[in-house]
Amino acid sequence: MELSESQRWFLLITTLVVGVLVYLLAPILSPFLVGALLAYLTDPVADRLEARGASRTLAVVIVFLFLSLIMVAAVLLLIPQLSEQIQTMIRQIPLALDVLHNRLLPWIENTLGVPINRPDIDSVREFFRSHWQQTGNLAAQIMGSLTRSGLAVAAWVANLVLIPVVTFYLLRDWDLMMEKIQRLLPRNLEPRVTLWARECDEVLGAFIKGQLLVMCALGVIYALGLSIVGLDLALLIGMLAGLASIVPYMGFFVGIVVAAVAAYVQFQEPMVLIWVGLVFGIGQALEGMVLTPLLVGDRIGLHPVAVIFAIMAGGQLFGFVGVLLALPVAAVIMVLLRHLHEGYKSSRLYSSDKPESTGEVE
Repeated sequence: MELSESQRWFLLITTLVVGVLVYLLAPILSPFLVGALLAYLTDPVADRLEARGASRTLAVVIVFLFLSLIMVAAVLLLIPQLSEQIQTMIRQIPLALDVLHNRLLPWIENTLGVPINRPDIDSVREFFRSHWQQTGNLAAQIMGSLTRSGLAVAAWVANLVLIPVVTFYLLRDWDLMMEKIQRLLPRNLEPRVTLWARECDEVLGAFIKGQLLVMCALGVIYALGLSIVGLDLALLIGMLAGLASIVPYMGFFVGIVVAAVAAYVQFQEPMVLIWVGLVFGIGQALEGMVLTPLLVGDRIGLHPVAVIFAIMAGGQLFGFVGVLLALPVAAVIMVLLRHLHEGYKSSRLYSSDKPESTGEVE
């Protein structure tokens, strides 16, 4: 695929313009990016419904109603329970400090034979006891501050309203937009760019679509397992472990550590740690033997280190918009690096007995 000089300048200028626009418009891009992500995730479902005889509009309406039911159920069922568990966690902080001061630190001193300078635990405990009610009403304080700022409330409500509207229209016209973008490509670039786009979709499909389902499934498994154990913070820790599973194995390590601490503070019996370990062991076994092979398969995904770096770099450069764009951009970069690597292996830079490259982009 040989690029003319004008095409190279066109691609460079287009990339720079898009980057500058993303930087300047970042404060208003969040609802559009969330809507585009939801449309991308649900487009295969709409395509399957359309293949079974439904019109595109009917298929989109069915998918949209299903998404709306999930959102409503999450708001009505999960958020009140999460709020209650957060307040429970705050109330247990003084008890956790007592366990740390009276059990854990003495055990470390006796085991290692090293004296530890203990903090003034009484003052810390008194601070939390005097402020836990105020901290527990943090959501109410945030809503109160938002209420006092009319513009902030209007922007917040507008973003919430925009997300379903953008999702609906993007999902309805998704295939048409992809086709129009493909037709706009220069004819000599279209075959290779289409190939790259398919590879990027494979990477994103393996990671975002598959890993998102794995995250949700693990969150449910961990929450149910910890609730059977009797942990008060089962839902909160289960969702935390599920979200952390965006990076493979991170959810397991984060969840088991947090759950072990919470379980020991609540029950103060070492045997409960065995049950916590059993819950996360079962979840990890299901992830490795059932969830990942079924939902992700053997498709190429993003390396865990690349995921961490992409999310942190996107957040540092563009805030929340950067976090939303991090994985798609990382997938594109990964595909381009793979092709650059193939071009390098076939060039004289790698092996001097091979002919010099003629300006062809691999």
